[in-house]
Amino acid sequence: MPRLLRVSLAALLIGAVGTAIDALHELGQGLRPEIVGVVWQPDNATVDIQGNWQQLGVRELLVQWTAVDGQAFVPGAGLPEVPRLPDWARIAKAPWAQNVILGLAGSFSENRSRDDIDALAALSERMAKLKTPLNVTGWYFPAEVDPSWARASELPALLARLPRPLWISVYDGGNIGPEATANWLKSWLPDDIGVFFQDGVGVYARTAPVARTYADALRKALGTQRVKIIVEAFRPQIGGGFRSATVEELRPQIAAYRGYPLYLFDGPHYVTPDMIEGLAR
Repeated sequence: MPRLLRVSLAALLIGAVGTAIDALHELGQGLRPEIVGVVWQPDNATVDIQGNWQQLGVRELLVQWTAVDGQAFVPGAGLPEVPRLPDWARIAKAPWAQNVILGLAGSFSENRSRDDIDALAALSERMAKLKTPLNVTGWYFPAEVDPSWARASELPALLARLPRPLWISVYDGGNIGPEATANWLKSWLPDDIGVFFQDGVGVYARTAPVARTYADALRKALGTQRVKIIVEAFRPQIGGGFRSATVEELRPQIAAYRGYPLYLFDGPHYVTPDMIEGLAR
């Protein structure tokens, strides 16, 4: 075989191998668990939010609410303000808050939130108009819906006047199953509202592999871009309340959700420096 032909064949072979490796690399990147955000449920204890979540790849902050139970965490809302407001200008410069999905008006009590859903939607419309230093890339209405809530189907009319992109969260409190939950949601949710699926692992409602089947069903029903996963980074604590999950508990939970954008709940309360170091390692 002439030397020139041998060299050309070798080059073609090397190129083909390189292309295959690149394709595998891209596939691997697409399937890698991607922690893109942390959730922050503002309260007086975490108003001075601090963290190094960017070490896990976090670049987005989901703020659960800017008003809760009639008190505002931002100025100018026409509501009583919390004793100390967050330093929104400092937060806006944090590497883990390059983009912010900003929550609107909610309640610590789910039952009260559902009873007052009309008033919360109206207040949320006002909250969405307030200016902050944040790079707001989306909005979150703090209604956690599940198939047991009969009034959930009223949300489209209530949320019609809120800005987009708009997100809500969903869970399956009655364990009716992935497909039934997805079909229920699809039957009334407008096409321009996305969902954060609460995995339920932190409260031992289900295992991470089962939670993955819920996310897959939601993605099939709603589309890839409309489904994100909230990873519950806590566990029940002996004696009541919750503790941070251990790295050993959280690592396989995260790994189960390869291919989905993940948001750890919640950063200031449960995703500690030790946890970050362990996961990053």
